[in-house]
Amino acid sequence: MSETERENWDRRYAEGDYQPRTEPAPFLEEWLNRLPTGRALDVACGTGRNALRLAEVGYATEAVDISEVAIERARSEADRRGLTIEWRRADLDEIELPEARYDLITVIRYVNRDLWPRLVAALSPNGAVLIEHHLQTEAVVDGPQSPEFRLRPQELLAAFRDLRIVYYSETLEPADRPNATFALARMVAYHGHRSW
Repeated sequence: MSETERENWDRRYAEGDYQPRTEPAPFLEEWLNRLPTGRALDVACGTGRNALRLAEVGYATEAVDISEVAIERARSEADRRGLTIEWRRADLDEIELPEARYDLITVIRYVNRDLWPRLVAALSPNGAVLIEHHLQTEAVVDGPQSPEFRLRPQELLAAFRDLRIVYYSETLEPADRPNATFALARMVAYHGHRSW
């Protein structure tokens, strides 16, 4: 991301132009008790809704975002709740991730195709990645309108084909605001061959 993009996100958070969600992603909640425990990384964490939830249920949690304003809000909320989370502001185009470190990586509604191979390399031998992104569609839907920020149908399946994909869906569904619809792709995939 460019410095201009970073400044734009800081401004949007600071001025209230972007109203972040405060509850954890329902997709994460749905899978939480089936995911490997241990060390988690929340990518593009924003104000921390998912990282906070991961820490609440016992993950050693790291969270990263481009916006310092968002990170500071997230840090403040973690302190208020008595949660320990390693917050990091970083350019996700340039971030280096340690290999085989994370038992769980979550990416909710942030598309960065160049980052995907680094996520796979950062998974522990039996680690999992949980991803939810906006999907390209001809239907009238909310969310980003640029194809750059929407996945092509089955794009995640191709990009993460070296993992063991245990769940995948593409769906149109009511959005979390009135009279709106989202088109979403969701995936859970494991590194290695974890037994059932």
